[in-house]
Amino acid sequence: MGDDHADHGHDVHFESADAGASLTYPQQAGTVRKNGFLVIKGRPCKVADVSTSKTGKHGHAKCHFVAIDIFTGKKYEDLTPSSHNCDIPHVTRQEYTLLDISEDGFVSLMDESGNTKDDLTLPKGTDDAEKLAVQLQEDFDSGKEIVVTVLKSMGEEMISALKMAAGAKD
Repeated sequence: MGDDHADHGHDVHFESADAGASLTYPQQAGTVRKNGFLVIKGRPCKVADVSTSKTGKHGHAKCHFVAIDIFTGKKYEDLTPSSHNCDIPHVTRQEYTLLDISEDGFVSLMDESGNTKDDLTLPKGTDDAEKLAVQLQEDFDSGKEIVVTVLKSMGEEMISALKMAAGAKD
């Protein structure tokens, strides 16, 4: 059977020996829960629904995932045996103070250390993102001090939320 991919239950895959943190980590499909995160078709998604089906006499239970891309809002579905590992994206959130919004939609942000970040645009691509962009622009135009939350996963970043800066006057 010259098959090198025999399943010994302890397959370890190292993508490449780079020093940086990997974009994802493995987790058994059967332990992934609703509102958790999951990579489907190479996209970081938030799990909207999980159902587990029992299969035939010698089959494995399968997990059916319905998940929404955290950046585009696109819906994905995936079917994975519950005993198999699936990729979970590392998702981080960081807060920045909004300094400026340029005419072409780029935002200027500052982290708590005083470093500026100028490579993000107003959120777009989904209804929620568009509403958030309008809200950001309106609040910014009316002179409010705004703190935004930037969601980062798998090399992509997007502003995902806003709030008024603590101690800011209305």
